[in-house]
Amino acid sequence: MQPPLPLGTLLQNRYSIARILGQGGFGRTYLAEDRGRFNELCAVKEFAPANTEPTAFEKSRELFQREAEILYQLRHPQIPQFHAIFEENQRLFLVRDYADGETYHALLAERRRSGTTFSEAEVMQLLRDFLPVLDYIHAQGVVHRDLSPDNLIRRQSDGLPVPIDFGVVKEIATQIQSPETQVQRTIVGKPGYTPIEQWQSGLAYPHSDLYALAVTSIELLTGRELPDLYDDRALRWNWQPWAAVSPQFARVLDKMLADRPDERYFTAREVLDALEASSTPSVPAPQPSQMQTVAVGRPIESATPTVRSSRPQPSIPTRGQPSFWDNPITIALAGLGLAVLAGWSSWTLVGAFVRSNDPQPAPTPIPEQPFVPATPEPTPTPTPTPTPTPTPTPTPTPTPTPEPITYDRALNLTPGGNISLEGTLKSNEIYNYRIRGTAGSQLSTFVSGERVLMSVFDPLGEPLPDRSQRVSVWEGTLPLAGEYTLQLQTVRGVPDGDYGLSVTLSLPPTPTPTPEPTPTPLPEVEVETLQFPQGQTDVQAFGHVNDRRIVRYLVSVAPDRIFAVELFPVTPEGEDVRFTVRRPDGQPISAATGVVFWQSQVSEGGMYQIDVTAPQPRDFELSVSVYDRSN
Repeated sequence: MQPPLPLGTLLQNRYSIARILGQGGFGRTYLAEDRGRFNELCAVKEFAPANTEPTAFEKSRELFQREAEILYQLRHPQIPQFHAIFEENQRLFLVRDYADGETYHALLAERRRSGTTFSEAEVMQLLRDFLPVLDYIHAQGVVHRDLSPDNLIRRQSDGLPVPIDFGVVKEIATQIQSPETQVQRTIVGKPGYTPIEQWQSGLAYPHSDLYALAVTSIELLTGRELPDLYDDRALRWNWQPWAAVSPQFARVLDKMLADRPDERYFTAREVLDALEASSTPSVPAPQPSQMQTVAVGRPIESATPTVRSSRPQPSIPTRGQPSFWDNPITIALAGLGLAVLAGWSSWTLVGAFVRSNDPQPAPTPIPEQPFVPATPEPTPTPTPTPTPTPTPTPTPTPTPTPEPITYDRALNLTPGGNISLEGTLKSNEIYNYRIRGTAGSQLSTFVSGERVLMSVFDPLGEPLPDRSQRVSVWEGTLPLAGEYTLQLQTVRGVPDGDYGLSVTLSLPPTPTPTPEPTPTPLPEVEVETLQFPQGQTDVQAFGHVNDRRIVRYLVSVAPDRIFAVELFPVTPEGEDVRFTVRRPDGQPISAATGVVFWQSQVSEGGMYQIDVTAPQPRDFELSVSVYDRSN
């Protein structure tokens, strides 16, 4: 790792390093003053790639910029805003808001020193304050991946929890440190806080963050180290003996800590709903009376008494059933006889009921006034109410994305000249600067401003080679003659940005005339056939060679014979003499090329060639042997 930046170092002529906030395996985090924002404090995170080769570093920078754009789009009052990324002296930097406060790790350490821990109410409030932040992050398609007490800060200004050190940033840093291993999944997280599926595969989901948040919660509740809270034999968390919490809250945490992902809550909103349900006392539903109730008739002029369900009453036929009194002839015949009987019966029944249920004295019945029951009216058949057809809710028409506004401007740039200009670009604007160039000209373009990127297109509208899209710098040779386009756009998700553009066009280099190659004269080859004396298996030859003269010896060799060649310099200067052995087809033997000794059993019989060469005039002695292995 490179040494830390000295205090007072000014980065990008803007960020003044005040002190080191922290250091990890991927780099350092500095507290800096932003001179572009009235010396407002900010956090500058540094990544120093281990491989600084130009190609590898360019890939690192491209990866860093692409992933940082995702974090730049996170806009939440409890998330430190990411402001800029830049590269300086082979180091990559990311700038974000400074969250002033203490980590929950530091807060827990203070509690431990005083012999206390976080209460259930405090941890419950932490979850209620932080779960909406997680819900927002996950809705943007981002997973934190590295939640722990170290990466949660209780902000000093309002006491709200603030996440720092997103795991996606550490994943970028890991790939930057080891670009050759990018084909493998990068595992980011801390042992104990990271669920098993994330630790094994590197994949993280919203419920992975919920698992890490639950581990953080039980650590705050118990104040104990994580190995004390996990049962290695049962392979489950066993934290409740060290925490005094309600059973409802414990069930919520246990579900967040489930070993199987499909048994956990899937979203932060589900956890919030469960917390609300666990903190709201349940009201028992009223039990309906099982006593039978009945209506009692009274004379028309009397008020109907209140019926209590303290004791059962005889059942009275309902008003829609056929009655004895429905026949008017019966009424006429019964007439007077029933009048007295009905009056007496009515008085007896009602009086008994009222005396038992009403403390007030019962009214004195009038015997001479007969009780004439009202003629029951037929129960009307209810007309079924037609089910109203629901009015379909119109699907809202999506608001069309406004077309970008394109501006074209021709730059009068002559070969050998330079143009510099400045401007402000909005998110829905595209600036096309056009220049004319000739084939072979050298173009150098640079756009400054952390929110604006540039693409370079050839006269056919195709991007130029060597990474020319959404970059800050491009340099290269123009392949065609015609009009080239420098297209400026803001970084995705950025509302607007100031920029400066510098363009330099250089004349194509004057070609140096290539001299006609002088033909190299072919060396002279002197051929000599070697004959073995009668009864002998070796022969010696003497000769003279130079850079333009090759001595070639022809030797007849039978199949499966041992063929040996050795060269001896005649003078000390002759050590640069070499020979090459060729097969009967003229192809050189690789092991016998440019050597001074060679020996092998040949499988192919025929006329072999021995070429002796030297860069300078040299005398030599050559010894050649051909014999049967049995000899």
